[in-house]
Amino acid sequence: MARKQFSYRSLILPLWVSMAYLFLYLPLFVLIAFSFNEVAFPYRWVGFSWCWYQELFASTEIWQAAWNSLLVGSCAVILSLVIGLLFVMWNAQRKSNYLLTYFYPNLIVPEIVLTVGLLSFFVFFNVPLGLLTLIVGHTLLGLGYTIPILHARFSTLDRNIIEASLDLGATYRQTFYKVVLPILMPALVAAGLLVFILSLDDFLIAFFCAGASAQTLPLFIFSMIRTGVSPVVNALATVMLSISGILVIAFCSLRVRARVW
Repeated sequence: MARKQFSYRSLILPLWVSMAYLFLYLPLFVLIAFSFNEVAFPYRWVGFSWCWYQELFASTEIWQAAWNSLLVGSCAVILSLVIGLLFVMWNAQRKSNYLLTYFYPNLIVPEIVLTVGLLSFFVFFNVPLGLLTLIVGHTLLGLGYTIPILHARFSTLDRNIIEASLDLGATYRQTFYKVVLPILMPALVAAGLLVFILSLDDFLIAFFCAGASAQTLPLFIFSMIRTGVSPVVNALATVMLSISGILVIAFCSLRVRARVW
């Protein structure tokens, strides 16, 4: 039996993939490492310290920006899920997927186009910019992800289960709360996590639609790095990266469970 000859060509693709991942994630590792650096100017390593995290959590401005981000993200999640679920249920009764095509461009169109369109809409109708307009923008952005996820899960729902519930004497409301909603719950939680991640990390909509009265964490980071890189920014970015990573892992696990179910 002839032995296979070793070919260096088989190492080219893994090498390129490894270099691409190194190029993407090496700055993140450097950022995390220097957030624990003791020196104020992060150009060399001096010693391990928690001082920048202490300064981070002691800042009232950062807590206010974090509260604004959490408020906007929570409102965007609630509105996206409620509007998306109502639309999917209403669209299922119409038995037509024509209107669904209007929500998929959010996945294709660059976010800057959506942001400029929203800003033009608010300016045309003289809507004052603030947290309200920011919630509207993030809700519109979230609907482009919520509706496709909920529609994909709802389309796999066995209609015989709903008919059996109605035949056994349950009302439409009882069928929705006790049959349909528990089946859609993994997709709802996954869509909510995705919308919250997008809202927490979004910069463009916050930059154009928040105005001067509202400031989120991405805007706060942008205002800090304009005057120079501070280790507090590294600490804040590390905390946001950790939160986003946890939410992404939870979203992926829920998506896997939704497929299994």
